[in-house]
Amino acid sequence: MKTCIACGMPMNDITEYAMNDSSKDYCVHCSRPDGSMQSFEEKRSSLTSFIIKTQGLDKNVALKMAEAMMKKLPAWSEHFA
Repeated sequence: MKTCIACGMPMNDITEYAMNDSSKDYCVHCSRPDGSMQSFEEKRSSLTSFIIKTQGLDKNVALKMAEAMMKKLPAWSEHFA
């Protein structure tokens, strides 16, 4: 089992990997339709929207939560150095 480097989701099943490819280090939710990984800006935006939708938080609070989560993930470490 791997953990997605971009969102931290555990990937237990092949369908959870980008393009059903277990050699990828990121999940289906962090990939673009062509199988490449989303950019920092794309992921920050989608994660912020997900937090707003699931937790009903204000956009600024959700953005701060998204960035706090992303700081802990290897895919985004260079953005928080």
